[in-house]
Amino acid sequence: MLLAAPRGYCAGVDRAVIAVEKALDHYGAPVYVRKEIVHNKHVVTGLEERGAIFVNEVDEVPEGSVLVFSAHGVSPAVVKASEARGLNTIDATCPLVTKVHREVQRFAQEEYDILLIGHEGHEEVEGTAGEAPDHVQLIDGKDGIANAQVKDPKKVIWLSQTTLSVDETMETVLKLREKFPTLQNPPSDDICYATQNRQVAIKKVGAESDLVLVVGSANSSNTVRLVEVALEAGAKAAYRIDYASEIQEQWFEGVETVGVSSGASAPEELVDQVLEYLADKGYGAPIEITTAEEDVQFSLPKELRKDLKSAGQDTSNKVKRS
Repeated sequence: MLLAAPRGYCAGVDRAVIAVEKALDHYGAPVYVRKEIVHNKHVVTGLEERGAIFVNEVDEVPEGSVLVFSAHGVSPAVVKASEARGLNTIDATCPLVTKVHREVQRFAQEEYDILLIGHEGHEEVEGTAGEAPDHVQLIDGKDGIANAQVKDPKKVIWLSQTTLSVDETMETVLKLREKFPTLQNPPSDDICYATQNRQVAIKKVGAESDLVLVVGSANSSNTVRLVEVALEAGAKAAYRIDYASEIQEQWFEGVETVGVSSGASAPEELVDQVLEYLADKGYGAPIEITTAEEDVQFSLPKELRKDLKSAGQDTSNKVKRS
């Protein structure tokens, strides 16, 4: 067994999940969450059992309630709708997503055309584009490139969803630059450190594995990308699973080396269950393939920190999980 490192929870996911847990402890149930706090059904189910209620839109939340914005971020329109309902909002948007929002605001003010590389319908893309819908054009595949139009070729820049494949994104940029030779790069890398680190690790694991198992949910963009990256790196087969119980026996025919990783919103306990399954099948102790060390931490959302501090409670992003 080859075990990719880094894997699993990133700092933004950990912060968002802890924010909901501490909000439940402090305010009591129910605490409402717009969309899934992170894209992992095990995490969402666990929070629902504690009293979190997940909604699609703000108008589903009773006036005056506590509402948490997910790690993927929201548009200004959602913020205004929440204020209109008198909701006590906690913004658990990943700070790296917030950085991209600020870039959109800045370049829209400077009258740039912003080509946002991402997946249509993804919450992060909707929130980012919502910062300046008149200036942002979504680039999702060949059609997005073909349909892109700009007012001033000297004022066009690309930004991206934070959870994309690095290699695929740069291929898109090259194609965009063929159409717009003066296309400018973001002031700093938009694809988050955790997404990049997990892709680098699984490239190394995939190159040496007959089979790769990636733990994470189907709606997790970074998880789906890990499966693709593993195959591109040379893995003979790669599958995404939510739980060890989804592993299929026929996947192991002729397999000597199995690689394991997990998306940035998948808890480590689910990886442990996969390792136990593989151990029961006779695979040896896992060999960890480490390509980077991560020590990033983000503070809890300011709204939650303020209320916890007023109540004399712990404001660190630490929590006991059973």
